[in-house]
Amino acid sequence: MVGAGPAGTAGSTPHHATAALAEADRLMTVCNSCRYCEGLCAVFPAMEMRRSFSDGDLNYLANLCHNCGACYHDCQFSPPHEYAVHVPATLAQVRTESYAQYAWPRAFAGLFARNGLVIAVALALAVTIFIAGFVAWTDPFVLFGVHVGPGAFYRLMPHNTMVAIFGLAMLYAVFAIGMGVRAFWRDIGEPEATLRDPGSLWQALKDAGSLRHLDGGGAGCMNENERPSDRRRLHHHLTFYGFMLCFAATSTATLYHYLLGMQAPYPWYDLPVLLGTAGGIGMVIGPIGLLREKWRRDPGLRQGTPVGMDVAFLLMLLLTSLTGLALLVLRATPVMGLLLALHLGVVFALFVTMPYGKFVHGIYRFLALVRAAKERHRELAPGDR
Repeated sequence: MVGAGPAGTAGSTPHHATAALAEADRLMTVCNSCRYCEGLCAVFPAMEMRRSFSDGDLNYLANLCHNCGACYHDCQFSPPHEYAVHVPATLAQVRTESYAQYAWPRAFAGLFARNGLVIAVALALAVTIFIAGFVAWTDPFVLFGVHVGPGAFYRLMPHNTMVAIFGLAMLYAVFAIGMGVRAFWRDIGEPEATLRDPGSLWQALKDAGSLRHLDGGGAGCMNENERPSDRRRLHHHLTFYGFMLCFAATSTATLYHYLLGMQAPYPWYDLPVLLGTAGGIGMVIGPIGLLREKWRRDPGLRQGTPVGMDVAFLLMLLLTSLTGLALLVLRATPVMGLLLALHLGVVFALFVTMPYGKFVHGIYRFLALVRAAKERHRELAPGDR
């Protein structure tokens, strides 16, 4: 065992890059001795496969944690016990630090430290630039006119200009996140072949899609007290699947434009509008519900969690959906031009800040689930090693 005695006191504790990683090592050593919480989530079975913990191992375990709070309430050594075993808070801090560690380019790692301010500034600048651009380059008669039918949006901003601006922003976000994924995967020491293993990928997709490990071992998430509830999981689902429906709406509209020659905006009964409306509603209810659960969260479980980053990301998703829905409802009125500029500004800010905010947590958590699935397979079939 690493550490000296059940509390994993200093002396034999290996060097770690940060104090949070050193504390996570101490806690995992205590938990590995106890194992009372092994049935609560994927973290503890993964922990039990190790007797010492590198920084990569701890970053992997931290991103595998879903912060359901069950181990905090179930642990006999949680504060105010002298061992002070607070796994959710410590892993939340390690997880947050890992986002900055894997940021690309590294010069932007500091954006995570003041993420709420960074996103607020990016949002204000993007909205201001889009509205100012519409006002400066569009005739007032066109800007405040009523436009209906195919191509109405492109009378305010040419389609090719829109594609160029948002295509470049999205490509940058994908590339920056991809570089972060590369750094994370190398850090945790998992071979690239695991990412091509269909069984591990499928299991991770099922675990992520159902938020299996947000149920506290089956009872539910312990948010404001030790009484379990599935509210957080429900609102996570509404947010995630709402986002995916909006992505599907955009993808369908792209196919309509390039394959069928059909230009936006589309009638309310057409597939892109139906998908976008359903997704937008999900991205209103979900973030509002998550914000509500966050305010009600047990103060002990708020520790280590970057409130500014969480709130900023949820508000960005909420603003994206609200401005999109408002544009849908009022697209045949004189305010359509300004609403379009507002919505495009919000979406652009969302795209460019994706690699430097809470959005990345879903990517790293999925990768951690892939590794956990592979490790479980190795454990059950040792002959395959």
